[in-house]
Amino acid sequence: MEEHFFQCPYCWEEISMLVDTSQSNQNYIEDCEVCCNPIRLNISVKNNQISGFEANNIEQ
Repeated sequence: MEEHFFQCPYCWEEISMLVDTSQSNQNYIEDCEVCCNPIRLNISVKNNQISGFEANNIEQ
């Protein structure tokens, strides 16, 4: 597990999350811990390190 910091695409607050670096590609939705809006996360892992990270709002 690796801690990763990013900005919420809605409220712009900095959020930290734990990323499981044993999984190569991860795509899921998680709610912002500050404003509770859903964030689409796309995470790429290579050699047990985060190689790509995108946090996008969900057009509603």
